[in-house]
Amino acid sequence: MSQRPPDGGSSSSDDERYGWLYGGQQSADSDATQAIRQQPGGGQPEVDSDQTQMIGQPGPVDSPRPTIPPYREPADQLPPPNLPPPGARTATEPDQRPPWQQQGPPKPKKRQRWWLRIILALFVLWILFLILVPIWAWSKIDKVDAEPSGDRPADQPGTTYLVVGSDSRAGLSKEDRQEFSTGDAEGRRTDTIMVLHVGDGQPLLMSIPRDSIVSIPGVGDGQKINAAFAFGGPKLLVKTVEQETGIRIDDYVEIGLGGFVNIVDGLGGIEICPDEAIKDKKAGLDIEGGCQEADGPTALGFARTRDFDQSDIQRVQNQRQVIGEIGDKATSPWTVLNPWRYWNVTTSAADSLRIGENVGPLSLMRFAWNMAHVTGGGGLSCTVPIADFAVNWDEERSEELFKLIIEDRTDDVGKDLCTKTGLPG
Repeated sequence: MSQRPPDGGSSSSDDERYGWLYGGQQSADSDATQAIRQQPGGGQPEVDSDQTQMIGQPGPVDSPRPTIPPYREPADQLPPPNLPPPGARTATEPDQRPPWQQQGPPKPKKRQRWWLRIILALFVLWILFLILVPIWAWSKIDKVDAEPSGDRPADQPGTTYLVVGSDSRAGLSKEDRQEFSTGDAEGRRTDTIMVLHVGDGQPLLMSIPRDSIVSIPGVGDGQKINAAFAFGGPKLLVKTVEQETGIRIDDYVEIGLGGFVNIVDGLGGIEICPDEAIKDKKAGLDIEGGCQEADGPTALGFARTRDFDQSDIQRVQNQRQVIGEIGDKATSPWTVLNPWRYWNVTTSAADSLRIGENVGPLSLMRFAWNMAHVTGGGGLSCTVPIADFAVNWDEERSEELFKLIIEDRTDDVGKDLCTKTGLPG
């Protein structure tokens, strides 16, 4: 707080400046704010219209109090549509938050690719179909005891299958027998006998003509080999083949007539290439020479016909040709990609097969694969060595071929031993 200067040190100018503060006389200033003087007797002070009035004090009668207009709500309560929400920043306003709190631009929403889900579901169903159909078909295959009793050849390297084409009419209706030209003969006979050996070397498929002259155990010498099947079924046929060749038969596979036709039809037909026109009423065959498409009944007739000069020799060649065409089509990618064909071929094969009780799924798959491979030109395909068209076996050549098979040395089989007709090359 300022102190009053001593008397001796004050000047007239100071008295004039601060006199009002200490109660002294001062000159009047017309522009200065002055206190309102009270009237004697407590009356109202005189009002000077030029002086500043305090709020709440009544002014002169002729100066009314200013009025404040009442507050009115705006007609539109909503903010303009282009304004950002409260607390949000505009696109051009920089983000003032720390870097660890800042967020990048919003990620675009992922499009729902429903078609991918459909494709994935169909793929899974297709894989299940490929797995479940063979499992179901395996349960329908008939099993037969084909292991003969008594002395047999010792175990040999590799696996040897005996493949039999049965002409049994069992399961065929009267209409089927008429269509397939199978006749009404009863019992089971063999139209096809083959030995398939699979080992370290290339696979070898050897046809045995059904009219081959052999000795049948318990029956006698000078018998046709197919009679063994008629006399004693699979067991006697296996025993006869083992006795005549010295080759141990590991697995037995039999294919019936009806199933053969259904397999060919399930594949959509196969191609056959006869050297000349064939007209065989017994086999129900009437075809031209040259390559042509054949359905099931036609392919069966081509494999069974004996309308040739060397009937049995040409017949086994036709059979290998038909089996090769079936294997080629059955193992094509289209068979797997086409569900309808895959179903027909698998179920038809199951209906037509009879296998030995010791044959498992893997062994049967190995048989099918190698059968298709060898008949398609990937192995050796021949007829048992014979000495003449009467189908007498050539002892020297046949024994040499049998020995190579027994020792699993198929890579050493020469062209003179493995020929289409069985005669020396």
